[in-house]
Amino acid sequence: SGLDFILNCVSAPIKISPYLALLKRDGTMVSVGIPDKPYEFSPFVLLAGRRRLSASSIGGIRETQEMLDFCAENGITSDIEIIPIQQINEAFDRMVKSDVKYRFVIDLASLQQTEA
Repeated sequence: SGLDFILNCVSAPIKISPYLALLKRDGTMVSVGIPDKPYEFSPFVLLAGRRRLSASSIGGIRETQEMLDFCAENGITSDIEIIPIQQINEAFDRMVKSDVKYRFVIDLASLQQTEA
């Protein structure tokens, strides 16, 4: 119960009550991932701590740049696995098998290697 803010980027159906409970009084969770099923949670988890659940679609270029600048200024980073484009099929197979710890990011420099 100590977090002011949670940014939920998960687009799969998850139980959000445990995450909402991590928010302190007047804390907010913003969901930008859209699951294919509605969230199921007790409204009490919101009422008990005057917590808020909000949603937002992805912003435009200006908003995205503001978010990136904010993250850079505050040392906020993400855990990713960089792969060359040549490994895209293996990455897809790993995703299907749920063998992915982080998000995949394609190294665009490897794209030039396939064009040469």
